Parts: sequence; structure tokens; C-alpha cells
Amino acid sequence: MEKTPAIKFATSLLQLTLLWILASGLFAGFACAQSEPAMVVIAHPAIAEDSMPRATLRAILGMRLQRWPGETPVKVFVLADETPEHATFSKSVLQVFPQQLRMAWDRQVFSGQGQYPEVIASTQEMLARVASTPGAIGYVKASEVTPNVRVLKIR
Repeated sequence: MEKTPAIKFATSLLQLTLLWILASGLFAGFACAQSEPAMVVIAHPAIAEDSMPRATLRAILGMRLQRWPGETPVKVFVLADETPEHATFSKSVLQVFPQQLRMAWDRQVFSGQGQYPEVIASTQEMLARVASTPGAIGYVKASEVTPNVRVLKIR
């Protein structure tokens, strides 16, 4: 059975509409991804690692892993929960929601197995504290990195 011209037109119109919706969604996702700053993990310059698995980073930032491989204690610095950089870092680098990270910290503290990370007021303070604290780890925008800290690649 052959389609009538009206059905052919409606089918073509539907296909074009679906294609437009798909293209709009992809463009919006690309534009949104471009607007968020790239975040990097930084560590004290004496830390031997140049990279680490995402699971290890999650364990460190979740306050479950408390020592570097060389037995140096880990000192975690984070920005306040309500800062855009914290949300971007949590979602793009750790690939968890900030609320999930907060729940992990609460669980560690309330169970008596850990403590909260130290909250830092600004990225400048984050850079200074990580650079001057042995075993420190934190995060900043990639554009704000200084030579005083080591950037860790997350794999």
C-alpha cells in the first residue's frame, strides 16, 4: 500500500522535528560543557604520584583512604559545598554529586571512623595551603594552577 502525499509530508515533518530536537540537545550539552571551568586535582609538590585512578581519588576525597603509598598522611582540602567550583569538581572529576560526597563525609564522622576535610575559603588559599602542607590534596580551576603545586592526572 502506497503512502498518500499527506502521510509522506507528515512523516518527513516528524523526522525533521526529531532531527532538530536531537541537534538542539547536542548543541545545548556542548555549550553547557564549555561554560563549566576545567577542574584539576592538585597535590603537595613532594607527592610522588603524577596520576591516580578515579576510584583512589574518590577514596581519598571520601576520607576513606588516609595515607599516600609512601605512608605520608593525606590532608584533604575542599572548597565550601555551595561554591560552583566544588559542584563542578564533584560532578566532572569525581563523577558524583556534591550531596553524595557530603553524605560520605557525614558517614565517616558519625561512625567515628574519620573526620571532615578542611574547608578552604578561596582558590588562592587552596593553592597556598596545598603547596605548604605535606601530603595535601585539593582542586582548583585548571587556569589557576601555579608552579607551587603538582597537578595529578586522573585516569
